[in-house]
Amino acid sequence: MKTSIPRQISIICSFALTIGSQSGQGASDANGREARIDRSPETVVEAKPSRVSLRFTSGIRSIFEDSQGRFWFGSHNEGVSRWDGHEFSYYTVADGLSGNQVRTIQEDAAGDLWFGTGDGISRFDGKSFTTQVGRNQDERNVALGHTWRKDAGDLWFLGDSGKPAAQFNGQGVYRFDGRRLEFLPFPVSADGVTRGDCRVTAISRGRNGMIWFGTYPAVFGYDGRNFTILDDRTLGLAAEEEPFHVRSVFEDSRGVLWIGNNGLGVLRYDGRSLSNFTKQQGLDLKDKGASESLSRVFAIAEDAAGNLWFGTRDSGVWRYDGERLTHFTQRDGLTSSMVWTIYRDRRDRLWFGLGDGGVYRFNGTSFDKVY
Repeated sequence: MKTSIPRQISIICSFALTIGSQSGQGASDANGREARIDRSPETVVEAKPSRVSLRFTSGIRSIFEDSQGRFWFGSHNEGVSRWDGHEFSYYTVADGLSGNQVRTIQEDAAGDLWFGTGDGISRFDGKSFTTQVGRNQDERNVALGHTWRKDAGDLWFLGDSGKPAAQFNGQGVYRFDGRRLEFLPFPVSADGVTRGDCRVTAISRGRNGMIWFGTYPAVFGYDGRNFTILDDRTLGLAAEEEPFHVRSVFEDSRGVLWIGNNGLGVLRYDGRSLSNFTKQQGLDLKDKGASESLSRVFAIAEDAAGNLWFGTRDSGVWRYDGERLTHFTQRDGLTSSMVWTIYRDRRDRLWFGLGDGGVYRFNGTSFDKVY
């Protein structure tokens, strides 16, 4: 398989890069999880599945444990729900949330929750929502940034979560530095990658301050000074081959970047070359079919033992221990073959958000439904 060295882009002129010097409360660990202030000694203990149920049916797009041990579940089109250890609370656009498709959930140093939705970015102070930027409002609350920089405490959001400057059409990211929210367009021209429409689909923090942005046609890595671009040409794909269609990115504890695609499968980047992990394992879509292939990967995470977990659109969950893959399906307790998200909490437990709205955890051999 052809591989090549990714292009390094140093930004000059109007895109001159500066490294932010302000200190932040947040940080990221070796597994790419955002470190948060722990204001409580223990995580909230969830109720038994037989006593409570989460009423979402459209799918679980995001899962987050806040600094008080409460769990938040973002749905595909029904808003967000909070579990406080006793009951679920539900929030939608009727309560001030900017959109009912909740793609990302984060917490800032002040303890406010931020929700990246399909129709804007909302901030929740524990009492009410404030829409920071939305598709149907002007840009009074967001600035157009011209200087890329980053700090450990930054919050990042997908670029089409609101209504950015028209000339960029969502092809960039929003950054909140603790004081202001700004939109940063990717500093490359439309022909800087094999195909255009660089809308962000996934964001992952890596080691040594690297942050990765997955877009449909390419992955951008930013280290505070330069950009690394991985795309069709990096992998050596011919025009007639399945192109990049990135849905998930994750840098593991060893510094290896894993890229989940919708069709192309899982790609592995070790800092020097890019290879197709799915093809190497003999699990591509053409040979195995949708239900048995590792081809449409929407979520990637790592457990405390260093195993990698892949959530797919059509074939459930896969675990990779560094030598072999194990496949988990409805036979192993899952109720849907689609896995939108995988989240690792503060007790190193993995949570799986499914396409039917179920929330599961792995018990060592199979999956148990939590909500």
